[in-house]
Order: sequence, then structure tokens, then C-alpha cells
Amino acid sequence: MTKSDRTKSFTPPMPGNRRSPRRIEEMIRVDHAGEYGAVAIYQGQRAVFKALPHKARIARQLEEMEADEQVHLDAFDGLIFKHGARPTALAPIWNLAGRALGTATALLGEKAAHACTEAVESVIEQHYAGQVEELRAMGEDELADLFAKFREEELEHRDLAIEEGARQAPGYALLSRAIEAGCRVAIKVSERV
Repeated sequence: MTKSDRTKSFTPPMPGNRRSPRRIEEMIRVDHAGEYGAVAIYQGQRAVFKALPHKARIARQLEEMEADEQVHLDAFDGLIFKHGARPTALAPIWNLAGRALGTATALLGEKAAHACTEAVESVIEQHYAGQVEELRAMGEDELADLFAKFREEELEHRDLAIEEGARQAPGYALLSRAIEAGCRVAIKVSERV
């Protein structure tokens, strides 16, 4: 296949494109996987901090953020059923990876745990922003509104993490880039698998 053949076979999404059930299913699948992973990350972090009485404050913060992610996950559970979408086959891997990431960053300290939150939520909010735009172009305003609401909550988590010193974590730049790259790979894989 030549480059011109590949170009002819691809039609980029354009404003006003009609509804694409397959694309909506991909969005739901990947977002369900992402929220599943986010819950696992917070569970891993809380497991470390809740055992330490002097870390009660961050444990409460993480519990609140985990509760928000659980609400998102529950909503996507419903959307999977409503839209007949297939959940990702990689859920067990995302659960293990999320818990491992959460535990590892918590063991590095509060600032590293917050750096993890900032990195994950930065990628996720950008991801949701793109989906909201795409859904609006399809005329899927109800779904776009829901995703926009979730995006705002992810931004709140990111902003709290920054306020709590995420950027002062040891090795912040490397840690942040590695987590962001991992999130982007997980998004691409979960759209398909």
C-alpha cells in the first residue's frame, strides 16, 4: 500500500461527523480501563499511608480522590452495558500495574504519590478534553457533558497534587515523564484490546 493509498483510506474526524457507535465503544472501553486503573493506583497508595498514623491527612485525600474515581468507574460500568461495549481484556493487568504504581510512589513519599497523581491526571484530562470535542462534533452532547464533568474532577485532583508539592518529589521530571508515557501507552492499548 502506497502512502497515497493510506491517505485515501483515512478520513479524519471532522466537525459535524455523524455518530460512530464503534468509536463511542472505544472511548467507553478506554475510559473504563483508565478509571479502573486510577482506583487501583489510589488503593495502592492508601494501603501504604493508612498504616502510618502520621500520614492520616494524605490518606484522607487519597480516599476522597479514590471515591471520585469509583463514581467515574461505576458510570462507565453502566455505559459499557448501555452501549454494548466490550471492556478491555487487560483489566487484570491494569489492576496490578495500578496497585504497583500506587504502592511504589507512596513508598517514595507523599510528594512522589502526588507527582503520580499529577502525571496521571494531566494525561487523563487531556484525553477527556479530546473526547469531549469529538463527542460534541458527533452530536453526542449528553456523553460529552458527562466526560466534561469527569475531566473537571480530574483537574481538581491534579491541582491538589500540585498544591501538595508534587513537583518537589525526588526525580520529579523523570518520574512524571515515565508515568505520563505509561498512561499514553495504556490508553492506546486499551482502545483496541
